[in-house]
Amino acid sequence: MKNSIKKLAIFLSALGPGFFLVGYNIGTGSVTTMASAGASHGTGLMWAVLISCVFTYILIVTFGQYTLVTGKTALQSFKANFGPGMAKLVLWSLIISEMVSSVGVMAILSEVIHEYSKLFTTSGEGINTILVSAIMAVLVVGLLFNGHYSLIEKILIVFVSIMGLSFLLSSVLIIKSPSEVLVAMIPSIPDGANAGLIIAGMIGTTMGGVIYVVRSSTMKEKNWDASHLKMEKRDALVSAGVMFLLSAAIMAAAAGTLHPLGLKVDNAIDMVKLLEPLAGPFAISLFVGGLVAAGLSSLFPHYILVPMLLSDYQDKKLDLSISKNRMIVLFYAALGLIVPIFGGRPVAVMIVSQALALLATPTILILMWIQLNDKKTLGAHTIGMQKNILIGLITAFTIFICVLGFLGIADLL
Repeated sequence: MKNSIKKLAIFLSALGPGFFLVGYNIGTGSVTTMASAGASHGTGLMWAVLISCVFTYILIVTFGQYTLVTGKTALQSFKANFGPGMAKLVLWSLIISEMVSSVGVMAILSEVIHEYSKLFTTSGEGINTILVSAIMAVLVVGLLFNGHYSLIEKILIVFVSIMGLSFLLSSVLIIKSPSEVLVAMIPSIPDGANAGLIIAGMIGTTMGGVIYVVRSSTMKEKNWDASHLKMEKRDALVSAGVMFLLSAAIMAAAAGTLHPLGLKVDNAIDMVKLLEPLAGPFAISLFVGGLVAAGLSSLFPHYILVPMLLSDYQDKKLDLSISKNRMIVLFYAALGLIVPIFGGRPVAVMIVSQALALLATPTILILMWIQLNDKKTLGAHTIGMQKNILIGLITAFTIFICVLGFLGIADLL
């Protein structure tokens, strides 16, 4: 038994970069976007999740392998091969997208805890959202300031594991007829308000360009090199597989319960409120547990992402003891208080932020595509005709989804 636990621990520690991506991707934004899609369109949009996860696997393997072979991350290679201006354009597009996303993550997490805590407070009013946001921010910031990257990975493994078990178990309890859910999974772009924006948000949360840039950064933080190519592929497969499994479970839960009744997810707490009478208190408690774990697992990468990107750009190790990096972490933690203090629509913020995350992706893919054909740098590791065609198709698909996102944002405004 002890040997089995030890082997599992070694296996999970080897998958650190993959869990970092899962923690970043499957946060409150992904949960609400998938729930909104499932409630509004059933499982008719699950094809988009499947395709995006397959494409994501291909791309995170590709970006990871480039870093392992060359020793340069995506940002460092863009700076060296295309100039500081292009690298800064990519960097700032990711920073701005991250700012919007950080606002929504904490807003949704605080709303969920506030609503759920009503069951346990004598007044029935629940814990104040500002207080919840402040406590969560202090908890995450405190752990970040007292730990290193390896500790962050371990924390993410715990939260991602809790999130995964909670969502999968709650989905099993919630979904009454799995066959009906699966029958509805026919690729289509449905009519209706914001359908394009929802699709862009779903794919943006899985295929956003920040994922590939961060992927190469985490490879370097892990000190992996060309001898880790096999491990890198396995790590990527687990990462993309878990992303799809959890996203599909959330969407299917909403599709199998809320969609047949014509119920919509318009606010962050709707998923919890609407599911409770349909699923029962135990199932909804599991779902809330998964949602809280998703929020916390997402906050860690969100808070350190910009310091990581800036360190990457400067070709330095991530060091959270530096005053500048700590100020950035505190700034992003403070962004989470905006909606609890001033109000707003967290779901709309998150869907828009997920769509915005996709906007920089075509540029990032095209720049890396060019580099993957550089024989002087990669030698025998340059990509062949099949891989070139595949990356070309993925880039075209990403541009198409970006257009859908633009149109969706225009409709929303």
